[in-house]
Amino acid sequence: MPAFDLPLTELERHRPDIAEPAGFDAFWRSTLEEAGRAEPLVSVREVETGLRLTRTWDVTFRGFTGDPVRAWFSRPAGAGATHSLPAVVEFAGYGRGRGLPHERLTWVNAGYAHLLMDNRGQGDQYGCGGDTPDPHTGTPGGPGVMTRGLRAPEDFYYRRLITDAVRAVTAVRELPGVDPARVVAAGNSQGGGLALAVAGLVPDLAALLVTAPLLCGIRRALDLTDAAPYGEIATYLSVHRDAERDARRTLSFVEGVSFALRARAPAHFGVGLRDTVCPPSGAYAAFNRYGERSGTTPRKEIHAYPFNGHEGGDAVQVRRQLLWLRAVLDGRGGGP
Repeated sequence: MPAFDLPLTELERHRPDIAEPAGFDAFWRSTLEEAGRAEPLVSVREVETGLRLTRTWDVTFRGFTGDPVRAWFSRPAGAGATHSLPAVVEFAGYGRGRGLPHERLTWVNAGYAHLLMDNRGQGDQYGCGGDTPDPHTGTPGGPGVMTRGLRAPEDFYYRRLITDAVRAVTAVRELPGVDPARVVAAGNSQGGGLALAVAGLVPDLAALLVTAPLLCGIRRALDLTDAAPYGEIATYLSVHRDAERDARRTLSFVEGVSFALRARAPAHFGVGLRDTVCPPSGAYAAFNRYGERSGTTPRKEIHAYPFNGHEGGDAVQVRRQLLWLRAVLDGRGGGP
């Protein structure tokens, strides 16, 4: 697929105005306050994985409205029980669940504690499945979660999933051997959109790692691509022709650029310029406006891959993340 979005020189200057809905901050404040009434952890149980260099726990924490959410928590086996490590909280892509604990070992092999959050109601499209149902499935919508509850922000699926992501940070800070001052949010695609939302909603996050983020520049993305999951919205609106106004208002409450404006943490972005799933203008919009309303000037950098699509820089990008994160955390008082 040839490059289809703005040229790189224009992407680097792309700073779109975002029409935020009235009550954006109040909406998220009340949502998180409700979720925060319950203690975060439900259960923490060590599991046997067959790995000798990694210890893993099956964690259940309370997410949106106290719903149980599953996660894998891992630490290097050689790290002492009293040694507090920085923690990377990772969010999975669209259609994925948490899978099996040995699938994602990069961060724990780099010496970090690692929490991989399950996606409620997902896990049936890729990988090895998920273990967290979404009990709020009575809201109308299409076959994919992207349109569940799309007519009202209170009912929208991503209100629940973003709240889960914020609560995952709260939960990891309660787990043994984690330095609560050095918690990092990370993810690609949907996971990148969740990590960016966390950065906008958790003011004391230590760092952000985001690649090809979903939910950024949503209005433009709907005009550019029919690829899922944005294409699911277009399909839904092609049937429910009277729902466009309500749908656009709902989507404005989960717009990644709005979260980016409020973020404070140092941030590392990656983007493929031929990405037709999450168009690169969305990532650049979030990056270029990152931190504008935070009252700070966060450290940030972005890496573009001109001939790559949704895979972005793949392992090359991960290597850059590893080196960058170590430098950032060392500057905050010591790495892993």
